[in-house]
Amino acid sequence: MKVYNVTDEKFRKYGRVVEGIDFTELVKAMDAAPCPDDVVYVPGVPELESLPVMKDLIDKTYGELPIQIGYCNGHNCMLNALEYHRSSEINVAATDAILMLGCQQDITDDFTYDTSKVEAFLIPAGTAVEVYATTLHYAPCGVDNAGFKVVVVLPKGTNLKLDEKHEGGEDAHLTAKNKWLLGHPEGGLPEGSPMGLVGKNLNINE
Repeated sequence: MKVYNVTDEKFRKYGRVVEGIDFTELVKAMDAAPCPDDVVYVPGVPELESLPVMKDLIDKTYGELPIQIGYCNGHNCMLNALEYHRSSEINVAATDAILMLGCQQDITDDFTYDTSKVEAFLIPAGTAVEVYATTLHYAPCGVDNAGFKVVVVLPKGTNLKLDEKHEGGEDAHLTAKNKWLLGHPEGGLPEGSPMGLVGKNLNINE
């Protein structure tokens, strides 16, 4: 699968490289975070949220909205699913990592999405990107089967457990607060997860 850099022109419809914020301490703090053989996601980590960069992210990227700083770490080479939020997501690469991305506008009226439209982008270690609200994304992939560590910044409460049951249409794809999911039948998701991806379950190494 061809992998572009996030500095490539092709990335512009999916997001932007975040500049003007010093992420050095945040990246260094990720040294203590685990990197399991599978994938782990933690919505909010007090040790990361206590860093000075928290205020910069609130003021400069989220217009003073409350946010959470967590991470997605581990080993992965597959697409498995795609999700989207009603808000941008900031990803800070503590290691080199690859994102497989798509456009929400390409989801059909019956809530399916053809994986042949997905494009892949490398986030070099130390780089931060804003992934726009209309960008489909999921767990990052490692480079050359190595592990990855990526800081994930989102509006506070995103990806937490839902308070109510949601059914029908787009609502049926709401699997956590501010998280709409389209799974792949071969993605190994928990039983009952909403499907929607058609085509190949992409492998970043193929």
